[in-house]
Formats: sequence, structure tokens, C-alpha cells
Amino acid sequence: MDAMFMESLDWVDKTYYSKHAGEDPSELRDMYYPNLKAFENFEEVKTKEKRDPWEAGWAFLKRFGKKAGLSLGIYVASFLPYVGRFVLPAASFWTFNEKVGLPAAVVIFGSSVFLPKKYLVMFLQSYFSSRSLMRELLEPYFSRTHPTPQQKRRWFHDREGVLYGFALAFFVLLKVPLLGVLIYGIAEASTAYLITKITTPPPPPGQAAEEWKEKDTRWENKHEFLDLPLDKMDKLNVKTRGKEEKPTESSGIATGRQFS
Repeated sequence: MDAMFMESLDWVDKTYYSKHAGEDPSELRDMYYPNLKAFENFEEVKTKEKRDPWEAGWAFLKRFGKKAGLSLGIYVASFLPYVGRFVLPAASFWTFNEKVGLPAAVVIFGSSVFLPKKYLVMFLQSYFSSRSLMRELLEPYFSRTHPTPQQKRRWFHDREGVLYGFALAFFVLLKVPLLGVLIYGIAEASTAYLITKITTPPPPPGQAAEEWKEKDTRWENKHEFLDLPLDKMDKLNVKTRGKEEKPTESSGIATGRQFS
């Protein structure tokens, strides 16, 4: 899946420059694939990747064991007399208060009080499963950029709604018998395209990359992008480098000319 993500990202870059072949290359965005590929061979990244397998395995078990224990505890508590009917609605409120704000969380809490427990469990399961799926799909990206846990948390928080909607669609399709594996591959390839819309192109590895990781925790042009029609998805992928610095022949960033 890692190779599929990178190959899809390379294809997205080439398609973007082919689509804008007649335009001034200095006004187009930088490519994602070359510099993200360069992170693989960067010495500092290699050092960060050296991790004891037992430590990684324990971290995995600890993370998912905590989630499983919490979910099981909430479900068992929902059978308590008198207060049990409010446990799942309260869990919904606690989950969505930070994600969507107090007014929406109150609406979810109020409506969930009257919903059968079966549908409320399905709703919460789809939410947490979609989040887990999205994190798996983004692993090829983060395994190269290596943001800090705090940066990664802010990165997800600023894109929460789009990531949930994207993952939820594929989570539903993954339930289709016999097609699950194929759908997962399509989801990974689609994630490469999504990255080019919700992030800025990475610079070459180095000090500039560290500054970029901090800046990219915020999704620039988020509201403008969400208002775009489907046939104008590339509108905000115009590179501002023309205003900052003009490209030179010695520039290490690939441009559209290489596909002409």
C-alpha cells in the first residue's frame, strides 16, 4: 500500500502538470512526489525510523487496548439500571463536543437519547472505525514527514470534517463482500490525491522541512477550498512562488517543464 500511495502521488503530479501544460510553470504549485520521496533517504528520517520492534508492538497494543477497554466499559455501563440509557448519549456528547463544538454536540446528545441503542452503537462504531481507517491510509505520508505527536494532533484536528467524510465513504464500501481488498487499494490511491488538496507541497528534507511541518498543521485556504465546485478543484493549487521567488535553472524543485 505504501508503494501504491507513492505511485498514485506521482501520477497526480504528472496529471496536474499535463492539465496545466499551457500555463506559466512559475504560477503552478510544486510537485509532491519528488521531495516526499527524498524524505525516504534523508539521514535524520532514517534515524527516527530506527525503533525497537518490541517497543513499537507494545505501543500498538497499548493504544488499541486502551480504546477497546474504553469501548467495552461504555457498552457494559449502558446496561446499568436507571442511568444506563444515558451512557451512550453521554459518550457521544463527550466525543463530539471537542470535534464539532458544543451546539452540535448537544443536538447529537438530545437526539441520541431517543434512538435505539443498536443505532447509536452503529453510529459510534462507524465514527471511530472511520478515524482508524483514515490514520492507516495516511501512514505512508506521515512515515516520511515524521511530524511530532503534537503537530500530528493539530494536523488532524484542522481537517477533521473532511477526513471523516472521506474515510466514512470508504468504510461503508469496505463492508461490501469480496470487494473489500480492492476498495482498500482505491482508498489508498485516493488518499494521495486528497493530500494534494489539504496540504501544501513539502520542501526538500532539512531545516525548511521542519518549519514547513509546523506551518502545515493549519490547512490554508480551507474555507475557500470547501466552497469550490468539483470542476474547479485545482483552482487553489496555484503556486505563490511567483510572488515570493522566481524559479531558476538550479532550483531543486521539479516543475511542469519536465513533462512537456
